[in-house]
Amino acid sequence: MDDLPGCDAGSGCRMKTAIYYFTGTGNSLAAAQRIAADLGDAVLIPIASLQSTSGEITPQADRVGIVCPVYDCGVPVMVAEFAARLDLSRAAYTFAIVTMGGMGVSALHQLNGIFRERQGRGLDAGFAVRMPGNFPPLYRPPAGKKCDRTLAAADERLGAIAEAIGCGRAVPPRFAPFSTLAKAISYGSFAKSVHEADKDFSVSDACTGCGTCARVCPAGNITLERGRPAWNHRCELCCACLHFCPVEAIQLHVMRGTEGRGRYRHPDLTVADMRVQREGGTF
Repeated sequence: MDDLPGCDAGSGCRMKTAIYYFTGTGNSLAAAQRIAADLGDAVLIPIASLQSTSGEITPQADRVGIVCPVYDCGVPVMVAEFAARLDLSRAAYTFAIVTMGGMGVSALHQLNGIFRERQGRGLDAGFAVRMPGNFPPLYRPPAGKKCDRTLAAADERLGAIAEAIGCGRAVPPRFAPFSTLAKAISYGSFAKSVHEADKDFSVSDACTGCGTCARVCPAGNITLERGRPAWNHRCELCCACLHFCPVEAIQLHVMRGTEGRGRYRHPDLTVADMRVQREGGTF
């Protein structure tokens, strides 16, 4: 944890904190909840619930943070668009936390760049946390004790991150040449085509028409037509629909595909949590 310098005795102060989050499988929500609990006087605000609003968003808080996953070494498109609308002029301290299964510190540099262009100031602190990877076309999500160990290590790191944020430490995103190169190669095409990526989803005859996929989609991209999901080309490729399907009827046909390749969601995440994310509300 060389990006987490210690705090001077007595340097911490109690400040109101607004944490904006986006999650597909619960890792980022769990991270945001841990940070909020440790800091105190914090409110969690789902980015997805602000899609239908327009104009600038000015948080009424001393500290402002974004917590989100890494997609193709960058942030979800919805998060990037939100960050460009965020007015940080009243914030004394800004931070970002990205959760990732592989590499992705470049996502922090992306947010830093958005804020510098928009605000004339970057992040005061940026952190990356390794959590269980959950994109089955690329790799099988960890399970059992391996998953438990990853979550335990993430929780320990989040505790240290909360301490650094609470102390108001300046922690610039660390140098990440491989992640930056990977983002330069892949993220542009990802961002350009992600909303249409739902064309690669399918649903099998195992579908029961329960509607869980529609309820958990943060983009409101899924409707039920004749009892089966239909995707409406506002996809963020978070794969919540795939991971939450109780009968694994939903498949994604890219790379190695998802048939028999496992599913994952954070053990504390519920369908109700995902509905809060889409419809609005705080924890």
